[in-house]
Amino acid sequence: MRLTRIFTSQALRSGASFILEPEPSRHVARALRMAVGDALTLFDGRGGEYPATIETIGKKHVTVVTGAHDPVECESTLAVHLGIALSRGDRFDWVVQKATELGVHSIAPLESERTGVRLRGDRVGKKLEHWRQIAISACEQCGRNRIPQIDEPQPLADWVDRTEAAARLVLHPGGGPLQAGQAPPASVALLVGPEGGLGDAEIEHTRARGYQSLSLGPRVMRTETAPLAALAILQAQWGDMSAADVAP
Repeated sequence: MRLTRIFTSQALRSGASFILEPEPSRHVARALRMAVGDALTLFDGRGGEYPATIETIGKKHVTVVTGAHDPVECESTLAVHLGIALSRGDRFDWVVQKATELGVHSIAPLESERTGVRLRGDRVGKKLEHWRQIAISACEQCGRNRIPQIDEPQPLADWVDRTEAAARLVLHPGGGPLQAGQAPPASVALLVGPEGGLGDAEIEHTRARGYQSLSLGPRVMRTETAPLAALAILQAQWGDMSAADVAP
């Protein structure tokens, strides 16, 4: 049975007592109704994890004591940097959650020619914290011990110009499939446009920066579906989700 996994922003060490932050404390004590002596697993995003035991449960805080550091990791060997146009409602939240489970290394929210969402002022910080919490929860669930980086919203062209990766792909209906037999790159920049697609000038800009147009087949996918399908394909062909790596 898998133990409850909890992220803490504190720098953990073996054989020490820690007071969990208010939200994890509430989750452990009230939502999960755990008790003194119960076991859980802690991670701080710096690599590996720590077995821990609940020492005390108070009205607002839960205290735990850690065991020996376990260096276990389940990070993909393929570092995928996902740049995706902002979308309305909770669709971007969905992408953050599922992309984290699929092993993405970083996520960049982008403003493109046809993007209908613009974040300014206080909304930027609030959204970043919101997305980070979604990524943390996904890591707690899927077993990752490192939180993917989530960048501040930025113009699509800026991200394309700055992002360095061994392979650069942009989803586009006019592209071709991922070529089989190609040696796995160490990193991939994956660009996904908005619901209405990228503009002609944006496509030309990506081509000038060495991006290869990638098609996911004959069906047109929504902006929250396309990046997840692409991530699964990349992980299956170049990452840690190939048939040889998946246990029966």
